[in-house]
Amino acid sequence: MSRPLALFAIGLLFGGGAGFVIAAGNGVTFEGHDHDDPSQHTSMEMQAEMTSHDHSSAVNLPAGADAPGLEIKLTKDPMAGWNLQVIPQNFRFAPENASTADISGEGHAHVYINGVKLGRLYGNWLHIGDLPKGDAEVKVSLNGNGHSPLMVDDVPVEASVTVQVK
Repeated sequence: MSRPLALFAIGLLFGGGAGFVIAAGNGVTFEGHDHDDPSQHTSMEMQAEMTSHDHSSAVNLPAGADAPGLEIKLTKDPMAGWNLQVIPQNFRFAPENASTADISGEGHAHVYINGVKLGRLYGNWLHIGDLPKGDAEVKVSLNGNGHSPLMVDDVPVEASVTVQVK
């Protein structure tokens, strides 16, 4: 083995070992942490998270003809998986404004499977791979550009469908 390659391997071995020792000494594990538990965040992490976007403050709109609404349809894909169609009313998907200030009537959706967030959606269609066996609930919520959930008269703008997966 050439000398530079041998030195690289030695450095990688000792550097990785030192990293594991430091991480273990600070209580870091492979399990990660709970984002909802404030005790597991430093004040700097929490401040950065809060300034980036705030999921806790909902945008509450009055009911009426201009209020946003949502309908979803889930169909089995002929090849594999499922096709989710998201049909918003009085709402425009605005990926170009993601993580910016809320603008009335625009934003994105969040997609959940059995209560676990799958991700953001910036359009009307999403292909979902395999769903878990048994009852599988697919839920979609509308959110403003700043990620705050949209509500109409204190009711979240969301829709869900449950399918039986064999």
